[in-house]
Amino acid sequence: MPAERQPAQKGHNKRIVLVTPPYERIAQGYEFIKHITNQAPSLGLLHLAAEVREHGFEPSIIESDIFDMTIEEVVAEIVRIRPAYVGITLFTVGVWCGAEIARKIKFALPDTPIIVGGPHISSMASETMQRFREFDYAVVGEGEEILVNLLQRLENNEPVDDVTGLVYMKRGELTDSLHEAPRHPIDKDMDRLPMPAWDLLPEFPAAYRPALYDFPSGPVASIAASRGCPFHCKFCDTSTFGAAVRAYSAQRVYEIMLHLHTTYGIRHIMFVDDLFTASRKRTTELCRLIIDNGLKMTWSCASRVDVVKPDLLHLMKEAGCWEISFGLESGSDELLKKMDKSAAVERSREALQWTHDAGIRSKGLFMLGYPGETAETIAATKAFVKSVPLTIMNLTKFTPYPGSPIYRSLYGTNIREDHWQKMNGMNFLWAPDGMTIEEVDAQYKKVLMSFYTQAKIPWYYTRFTLRHPAHFLRLLNFAWVFGMHKLRALLGGSNSAYSDAAKVELD
Repeated sequence: MPAERQPAQKGHNKRIVLVTPPYERIAQGYEFIKHITNQAPSLGLLHLAAEVREHGFEPSIIESDIFDMTIEEVVAEIVRIRPAYVGITLFTVGVWCGAEIARKIKFALPDTPIIVGGPHISSMASETMQRFREFDYAVVGEGEEILVNLLQRLENNEPVDDVTGLVYMKRGELTDSLHEAPRHPIDKDMDRLPMPAWDLLPEFPAAYRPALYDFPSGPVASIAASRGCPFHCKFCDTSTFGAAVRAYSAQRVYEIMLHLHTTYGIRHIMFVDDLFTASRKRTTELCRLIIDNGLKMTWSCASRVDVVKPDLLHLMKEAGCWEISFGLESGSDELLKKMDKSAAVERSREALQWTHDAGIRSKGLFMLGYPGETAETIAATKAFVKSVPLTIMNLTKFTPYPGSPIYRSLYGTNIREDHWQKMNGMNFLWAPDGMTIEEVDAQYKKVLMSFYTQAKIPWYYTRFTLRHPAHFLRLLNFAWVFGMHKLRALLGGSNSAYSDAAKVELD
């Protein structure tokens, strides 16, 4: 039954609930996969919560996907808290879930403003606000200052028209009109940001684990040491953080690492920057701080093959770097040029060898099905991944995301609304010329199978498991749940008791 309509509490109520809505990352019936997939909290919400708390508001966070909460359970928890404001972070695939949550909150707490933000909003704020009238305000771009400015205006019953970075529908007597404020100026001083509000996460850090084998020993936490990416790959949407790179100082990153280590016992850090090594100077300074102070932590990051050198890699290893993710995308130079990757296959091969020689694991990030993909480029990728020192790869199903240059090239528009619910990373939405979606999906499985059936791969993971037995216990738990799922499927007469890697979005 719908929640009973209740008046929202105002006056001294300065509570705000920040929500990651549930969305379908994993195909229905295969929820057991969550035992081995990424369960990291939303770092964006942690930053927002910390910022509004600095300004006198009382935030709480609901990570619905991590705790397997339904839409109804999310709404019930929000109604129980009875906040003055609700904020929802949106990826494209989660917009419909977010809208349903907003509708139910509007029924139960009709005077509570619903504020949305996140990557989807930064790409498509106007289209979203015109279509989903359940949302009251959209925060575009980096949200810390914008959200505080908005909340302070609402608290004082002041107009919000001049709040930069805000999009909303103005209610008129006869018709509504869209208000789009200019983008909020970027604050380059990240050191001014308060420490992310990890203390607001229930069961932190135990309940928040990356994908199986994505770290050596936990507990694990994430840090964004920088924002922005100066490169312009055609498949990438950079509308949230833009192309201008801003970063914490090396000293501030070290302080955050030390805080996580001493307060929560964190042993491994996952840096989620688009390009952690954008500044060689800052990376070197951080490594020196870690080494000189004897901070015993491991960490992983993302880089590009054209910005790493052997001396830096050896220093990173000494400072605890355990893994670097490289966006390799393809084994075909022709396809890399179409993507505007600005890196050649031989450069990738060289960087992977340097990283291996430094004692750091490389994770290869690849993409299948990009425009221009052919049987020949797929064969080149298959051959490449088996010829370089890789023991882990992620293969993405090409999805033309709104806000990316390739989306506009393919469709001639910024957004096709019929695709929103399908953008969950589990299906191909588009096939290259000369191939059907079924054919490219079959090739996807063959590339993964070809890589992971190499003799070196099971041997590597056997040794990894023996060195880090916590992964073995997690794997046993997954095997038990999977076995129960398979048994139920067999008893129910189903021949589809196994979900291959294509049904899972690990990252």
